[in-house]
Amino acid sequence: MRTGVKVLHTMSQTGRETLSREILKGLGIILLIFAISLYFPIIGFLCSLLIPLPVLFFRAKLGRKPAVFLSITAAVAMTAALGGITGDTVLFSGLMLLGLMLGELFEVDLPVEKTVGFSTAAVLSAGFIVLLGYSAVLQTGIFTLVSDYVTANIQLTLAFYQSMGMSEENLRIISGAMEDLRYILIRISPAITIASTLLISWSTVLLSLPLLKAGRLRVPDFGTLNRWRAPENLVWLVIVSGLAAVTPVGGLMITGINGLIVLGTIYFFNGIAIVSYYFEAKHFSRPARICLYGLIALQQFLLIVVIGLGFFDIWLNFRKLEIQKNDQGRFGG
Repeated sequence: MRTGVKVLHTMSQTGRETLSREILKGLGIILLIFAISLYFPIIGFLCSLLIPLPVLFFRAKLGRKPAVFLSITAAVAMTAALGGITGDTVLFSGLMLLGLMLGELFEVDLPVEKTVGFSTAAVLSAGFIVLLGYSAVLQTGIFTLVSDYVTANIQLTLAFYQSMGMSEENLRIISGAMEDLRYILIRISPAITIASTLLISWSTVLLSLPLLKAGRLRVPDFGTLNRWRAPENLVWLVIVSGLAAVTPVGGLMITGINGLIVLGTIYFFNGIAIVSYYFEAKHFSRPARICLYGLIALQQFLLIVVIGLGFFDIWLNFRKLEIQKNDQGRFGG
């Protein structure tokens, strides 16, 4: 009897030690990404977008409570490193929350568009609540907070260009255009926030699938990703947003532009699925695919072409997919 209890105690202790090692490993990965994003601005910005990925992976591997503990510990460490709660702290905490939400939704086996949409909505709702609370504490309006944040980032951008040795003439030209840029960015910040969160959520899902398979963890069945189609009814929102965007009424015009940016993101997903479908059909090599995806990310013209592919796929059906009523808006078909 004592031997059995001793064995169980040993197994329990071994399990706790393994769990602790895994949590420390996850914490190390998250804080490494955080450090890179903090000290290497350009590369770091791209690295920071990967923060939801390790959170999602360790949520799938360790379970809900260890993953929440891991995220809270990382958030506390980031706050301590930055000397208090800052915009960066809130941003990184939001990215970790996104990883947790995706991990939760992966276990429910929802369609991928609902997984991305619900996780995005949850993170944005939490962020809005935090912003309301922060504005109440400071007794400052949300518009003022957003304006100050945009202004600070524009000034950081100018300082970065200056540190890179840009000529005074070019700096003056950019500085002169900054006020107009600030005006525009403040007013389309809702769409930029939604579109950015959608893109990060979508890319996290794509990157997580092979990672979960490699770790022999449960992988949600999203079907064949490159056969996904955007819901047909979205075209009416595009038409309404487009009409609003060309009206002379300021508030209506801004609303329409915001709507077009968000809808353009969704049609980008549709377009990139078409591109991926033909890459696979034509047997493009992996290096060729990486180069072409990189060009799409860097070239605005190609980005617009991909969005156009996604939009006109409603009528032209570029992949010649058979559309079934019960498969609308889902991957696979």
